[in-house]
Amino acid sequence: MNSHPMKKLLILAYDFPPYVSVGGLRPYNWHRYLMEFGVEPIVITRQWANTHGNHLDYISPGISPLLIEEKSERGTIYRTPYHPNLSNRLLLKHGDSRFRFIRKMISGYYEFAQFLFPTGPKAGLYDFARAYLNENKVDAIIATGDPFVLFSYASKLSKEFDVPWIADYRDTWVQDKTRSGNRFTKGWNSFFERRFLRNVEKISTVSTFIMKQLQQNLPNKNYEIVLNGFNPDVMHAAEAIVQQHEVFTISFAGTIYKWHPIYSFLKVCNDLLEQKKIDQMHVRFYGINNAFEIQQAIQKNYPALMDHVSIFPKTENEELVKKLAESNAFLLFNDYSILGTKIFTYIGIKRKIILCYSEDKEALELKRSYYNLQEFESESKQLQEDLLHDTNSGIVVKNENHLKQVLIDLNDEFQLSNNIVCDSKGIEKYSRKMQVEKLAEIVKSL
Repeated sequence: MNSHPMKKLLILAYDFPPYVSVGGLRPYNWHRYLMEFGVEPIVITRQWANTHGNHLDYISPGISPLLIEEKSERGTIYRTPYHPNLSNRLLLKHGDSRFRFIRKMISGYYEFAQFLFPTGPKAGLYDFARAYLNENKVDAIIATGDPFVLFSYASKLSKEFDVPWIADYRDTWVQDKTRSGNRFTKGWNSFFERRFLRNVEKISTVSTFIMKQLQQNLPNKNYEIVLNGFNPDVMHAAEAIVQQHEVFTISFAGTIYKWHPIYSFLKVCNDLLEQKKIDQMHVRFYGINNAFEIQQAIQKNYPALMDHVSIFPKTENEELVKKLAESNAFLLFNDYSILGTKIFTYIGIKRKIILCYSEDKEALELKRSYYNLQEFESESKQLQEDLLHDTNSGIVVKNENHLKQVLIDLNDEFQLSNNIVCDSKGIEKYSRKMQVEKLAEIVKSL
């Protein structure tokens, strides 16, 4: 038994299961494990209907006009009603091709106005959090972004109710070029980031690289590193699943960014099948953001892959892990200074990881053109590589020619044993449970 009184932590989390996003897994695991370390989590999120299995789920109405309360031995979750704004309703009803200008104007209004006062579809979290704090005491508040407007809500609530708060950055806000495209937008975001975090007690984030990015706009703050990781409960379930033994299968899950050499990977697979260097292989994509473009590219440029690629919609995380566990190997693209979340899921499932690429000329050109963040000489630019070496979890592929040989070798191994061995080691320290324990200690120290 814990001899100290239980601390109460109010968690503002927009992304949260059942919504399918890697961002939702972080607060989900806080809720899953905090109670074991003497902190009671009270999660305030929005309702998610998951009716589309794609990006439209983000703007679709909630499942009830009423607040949904879920109490368990792990804490409490409050799911607030979600009502799409007019822009989102037009998109849901008429599709992407109609009313574009009107939708852009409405979205632009909310994008800026939400930082001035609580308005728009996300404000339901603030309204309920304020009502909750009027009736209940908590010891701390944590808001996890993005959306970064949650920091505005946490800052206001902290002032009004005299409760310390933590800003949790899963990613950068101001420094991301895709989020702060022009000088005005970057200046706007930079101003509000500094304003909202004036009264923040601590800033938690996922790596020292992200911390150094944040320090450019937020110097002299108290930073803590709380890594991402894999969910041990889900991974135990994956252990019972045997990798399939009929066709050599490689899987990829999540977002494909513009700096990822996806077409190089497809070209290599296509060439190996065309040249009969591999008789059978299958590539599975789960919940990718550019399914249509990939399908079009395969039809036009990689005909040998037509019957060898499957694309599946977004799937809830526990179900996704089971599907991934059926594969023989995982595809991972190089994110350089960014470690990300996907690699931890892959490592936890214990399948061989194929990282593309470490020194491919075309891939490095893509990086120069599209990579979102400035890198630092003092920080490793090969975090995924470092982790794969540390855990012996995969193969760092240098370039296209190396990939051809790697796939041939793995296929040969599969033909011999209907299995690809992954002799990983020391992965336990990357369990999310251990990172949640660290967060609990931070909360108790406030």
